[in-house]
This record gives sequence, C-alpha cells and structure tokens, in this order.
Amino acid sequence: MLAVSIGIQFLLMVVLLLMLPFDSMEIGGRARWAKPLNFTQSMAVYLMTVMWLLDYLRAAKWWKSCISWGVSACLTIAIFCITLQAARGTTSHFNTDTPFDGAVSMIMDIVDPVNSVFVVILLVFAFRSMYDLSRPVVWGIASGLLLFLVSSAVGELMVFRGSAVVGVEPEGPGLPLLNWSIEGGDFRPAHFLGIHAVQVLPVVGWLVNRREHWSMAAKLTAVLAAAALIFAIIGFTVYQAVQGVPLIRL
Repeated sequence: MLAVSIGIQFLLMVVLLLMLPFDSMEIGGRARWAKPLNFTQSMAVYLMTVMWLLDYLRAAKWWKSCISWGVSACLTIAIFCITLQAARGTTSHFNTDTPFDGAVSMIMDIVDPVNSVFVVILLVFAFRSMYDLSRPVVWGIASGLLLFLVSSAVGELMVFRGSAVVGVEPEGPGLPLLNWSIEGGDFRPAHFLGIHAVQVLPVVGWLVNRREHWSMAAKLTAVLAAAALIFAIIGFTVYQAVQGVPLIRL
C-alpha cells in the first residue's frame, strides 16, 4: 500500500507542476498549487522512509501491513484535503470560514495525530532493536522518530492556536517556496526540522558507522550529538516563534 500512496504523491506532483505555470490564481500571496506541491514532495519522502523502515523491520507481517495501510491512509487523506481546498481557491489548515472548510480542517487535524500513533509503534520497535541494521543506524532511527513526534507536538500547538504564525496575519509575506513568515514568528520551521530528522539521523548513523577506527561508544555518541543539535535548533526556532521573531527577516 505504501508503494501505491507514493505513486499517488508523485503523480499528483507531476500534475501540479504542469498546472502551475498556467494558473495565475493566488492564495495568501502565492500560487494556489504551491502548497499542495510542497506537501506532495514532503509526504513522498516520508512514505519512502516508512517503506525503508518496514523493509528492515523484524516483526510479524500483520504489523507491517497495519503500519503500511495506516500511514498510507493518513497521508492520502491529508493530501486530498490540501489539494481539494487549493482547487476551491481557499486555504486548508486552520480554515473555519464555512462549515465545509471547518470539516476539512478538522479531518486534517485528526489524521496527523493518528499518523503519530504509527510513528510511536515504529519507535517502540527501534527501542527493542528490531531493525536489521547497525546500532548507530538504529539509534539514528530512534532519535529521528522521537524528533518527528516533537515536531508533531509543534503541529498540535499550531492547531491549538489556530495559526502557524505569531504577531502577523496568517497569509502575510513569506520566504519563497516555503512561505515561512519573514515578518513575524512562525512555528513551521521547527515543524519542518523535526519531520525531516527521521531522514537525516539514520543517514548520520550510517555515516558514523563507516568510521572503522571509531569505537561503538563514539559512534553512538556522535548520533546522539547530532540529534541533540537538531533538538536544540527546534527549541530555538520555537522560542523565536513564540517571541514573534521570524527565522529570516527580509
């Protein structure tokens, strides 16, 4: 099922790329297809990461099927909602302008924590060393999944506040492509860092494991140090957002 979901993301990505130059409509100051396009890329990478994890997971087949179907369903529903609202010419997240908009926003607010449940399951397997990979890579997986959950908590904070930004209008000026606010605080940089730590830290584990002259303790320490650095950056960007300070002011 993950392969099908990845295919959906890539197919949609191609369609959106083809449509982008021929549609002048904007939502919040940027092309209306820009947001779903960004999300297809991020979701495709995440889905491929989960597929990779399941390939090396030593667990019963039904566990893998449950995670595969669950994650695929959550992300397929989410990208459908985001693309639907873009097609309607309106925003997707934090939109309660009409009962329909509120329902779509609520669906996305539900599937995100549901996806986190499957991340917790993958994390438990990592703590039990059930991935057929070297210890540094497994530690990278575990720390990456932990930071993913931290980023999910930042996402829930945005849901609780009803906005991703602080001190400015939600659809104000933002960075090219990413649209992170350049005038006020924004929780999205912290959310982004945590989500993609699950790809970065296993790679860090793989790289340090290739250092043959390093002891295992040194390798594991390096992985934890990288995770601590990312966590510190996430914490700093959250603090900036709370203070109403943009990550980059232009």
